[in-house]
Amino acid sequence: MDKRFKLIDLSSLKTYPLESRKSKVDRANFAHPWKPKGTLEDFLDRLPDILAAKDFKAIVSAIAKAHKDGKSVVLAMGAHVIKVGLNPVVVDLMERGIITAVAVNGAGIIHDLEIAMIGRTSEDVLKGLEHGAFGMAQETADFLNRAISKAGKDALGLGRAVGQAIIEEGLPFAKESLFATAARLDIPATVHVAIGTDIIHIHPGFDPGAAGNASHLDFRLFASVVAALEDGVYMNVGSAVILPEVFLKALTVVRNMGHKVKRFTAVNMDFIRHYRPTTNVVERPTSLGGAGYTITGHHEIMLPLLAAAVIEKIGRPVKAR
Repeated sequence: MDKRFKLIDLSSLKTYPLESRKSKVDRANFAHPWKPKGTLEDFLDRLPDILAAKDFKAIVSAIAKAHKDGKSVVLAMGAHVIKVGLNPVVVDLMERGIITAVAVNGAGIIHDLEIAMIGRTSEDVLKGLEHGAFGMAQETADFLNRAISKAGKDALGLGRAVGQAIIEEGLPFAKESLFATAARLDIPATVHVAIGTDIIHIHPGFDPGAAGNASHLDFRLFASVVAALEDGVYMNVGSAVILPEVFLKALTVVRNMGHKVKRFTAVNMDFIRHYRPTTNVVERPTSLGGAGYTITGHHEIMLPLLAAAVIEKIGRPVKAR
């Protein structure tokens, strides 16, 4: 043993009574085992009131309260939400009046259109890329670029232009389109384009000026939605960069103009954690009094679970006290 050091004498260690210590985990917050033939309400009530389960229940309550109070519930989403088959879930929430506005990146209109047009979407990128065929579907590009040109002529936002075009052309699966549903219900559905990121931008019929103008109109509409977010809920689902950045800019615009947007619930849901959603959705925007939550998990599981929980919460009678 090194003679420079003496063994610490542990007999002088100071302790305290366990009962006096503040503990983070209490058995009162434990989960309860499942009982056969239970309901979704039973399942939610049996979750532990700890960490992500506690946050999940808080998000459900915040959305249900916003809905009951007539406040905004905004869903900003990446196109992956569409690609994992969740359009029917989102459409149902829109039709129930729970989701009051939708915002997507540029890929959202591509996958939403293809679902409405042929009931299928999401090509094999690697296979197509090897032969230069990736992104070359003719009907997708032609339809959307016509809608973009019409948006430029009629001074429409991009989301409304696409939704109206899907309805007007009577596409066979229009009922499952987010943009057609938004146009039918007159719900804001905005598209935030980054030029060069979407397959339609490489086709000769693409009008970048019209696309830019239509997307900027959508940004202004989105900012108006954000201006009414007080006491509401903002959810970012599956967008790691574009929509968190758009949200941050819209929020500073409306605060600059004097709109009170301080107390709201911000939620980020994705299957991994990213820097921008964490800082630009969950943390920075809620620093003046809101609440921010992060739920990590697969969209195809977590979003239907959240939707079902909210619907149950809204329909659940208030218990007498």
